[in-house]
Amino acid sequence: MTVNAANAQSAIHLDRIGQIAVSVSDLARAKDFYQNTLGMKFLFDAGNMAFFQCGDIRFMIGAGNSKTTGRGATILYFKVDDIQAAHAHLSAQGVTFTDAPHLVAKMPDHDLWMAFLDDPDANPIGLMCEIPRNAEVEGN
Repeated sequence: MTVNAANAQSAIHLDRIGQIAVSVSDLARAKDFYQNTLGMKFLFDAGNMAFFQCGDIRFMIGAGNSKTTGRGATILYFKVDDIQAAHAHLSAQGVTFTDAPHLVAKMPDHDLWMAFLDDPDANPIGLMCEIPRNAEVEGN
């Protein structure tokens, strides 16, 4: 059977994240931050790794070597229902934001807001909030 190259390419759809991994320099400090400051559900430890559940996604932090720690290109975006409340709560916990909550885009049915902070290893974290717009308010 001959397989069309276009059909073979479209047979794979990477559209769900199963796990995200971030290297950290101090596992205990990072575990405390993600579990106690950000409120993630801790699952288990495995060697020099700690695992958390974030909705349908498993999130892993692992103590890396000097080549794998530090500020990277990976950004985690977490959905929140109320970005102003999340910002206020985390700020009260001592979190310093690199970017305050701000409107990013006006979509057809909602406004997209974001705010950014860094974890203890300077890995960027984004908070995102999709605020539905009332059809009556849209014209204003």
